Amino acid sequence: MKTDILKTEEAIHFVKQTFELELKHELDLTRVSAPIAVFKGTGINDDLNGIERSVEFPIKQFSDRKAVVVNSLAKWKRIRLKELEIDSGKGIVTDMRAIRPDEDYSPIHSVYVDQWDWEKRIPKYSRTLEYLKLEVQKIYSALRKTEIKLNDKYDYYSEQLPDKIHFIHSEELLQKYPTLRPKERERKIVEQFKAVFLVGIGHELSNGEPHDGRAPDYDDWSSKNEDGFIGLNGDILLWNPILKDSFEISSMGIRVDKDALMTQLKKRGEESRESLFFHQLLLNDKIPCSIGGGIGQSRICMFLLRKKHIGEVQTGIWDESLKEQLCTEGITLL
Repeated sequence: MKTDILKTEEAIHFVKQTFELELKHELDLTRVSAPIAVFKGTGINDDLNGIERSVEFPIKQFSDRKAVVVNSLAKWKRIRLKELEIDSGKGIVTDMRAIRPDEDYSPIHSVYVDQWDWEKRIPKYSRTLEYLKLEVQKIYSALRKTEIKLNDKYDYYSEQLPDKIHFIHSEELLQKYPTLRPKERERKIVEQFKAVFLVGIGHELSNGEPHDGRAPDYDDWSSKNEDGFIGLNGDILLWNPILKDSFEISSMGIRVDKDALMTQLKKRGEESRESLFFHQLLLNDKIPCSIGGGIGQSRICMFLLRKKHIGEVQTGIWDESLKEQLCTEGITLL
């Protein structure tokens, strides 16, 4: 048993190291250090779906001013692009660690989040669906190359990713499966194509509901794209043959400009955020146009190493009864 765990730990390290190198090469990224927390009330921390609580704590050195553990670094990275004077077409990537206390536990969720948070500076004319798709294809290429190298190193794995990733807008998916709920629609399309980029997450569809929630101040989910649909963002979804389900590995998109920010804040009733530090930087043209996202480290390891539970690829806080139950199924949590 201990030998199996050590082999898994070695394979986890190999996957993370290999994928990061491939990602940096494909997207022209430089690895930078990442914060674990930022000051509360600056607008820098991400609000995800807008309802999750953040972990917060006082800092004695700053007269007990509150800081919050980051949820992700979407907005922090845009500021960092400016501070580091990153050239257009190049970007940064971080090893982001977070605690999300409102996550519902499942085989693919825990309170601990580890992801590659990346951001790339782009010219304003690249704020298009065509450019978004090009960057998605590069990420997918990095994933396929990682899978090939993993299979070369450990001959007990086999390739499962298709040659290409399929693109579809969430409105098209709704029209294709009008009677199904969003996650059911995802499952259908991903089972068919095995690798899908679902475009347009956050804006209301023709049924009056968004496919899923997005915070109003990082991805652009309100601009009309050249295909005639709404949104310049999306999710990378893979078919997981172990779980027999759609498996999200990344949420990403072209970031809001001034117009998209104001539109999305108004739609969410969050106009008060305009006065926050980050939002003022954006509204006063002090941070660059960019594209970026997060790619789940544990999710990538789960998928490539054929694991059934996220606790097999990350250490975490687990109920003892769950650990005992999984052990009877041959699943050992780290």
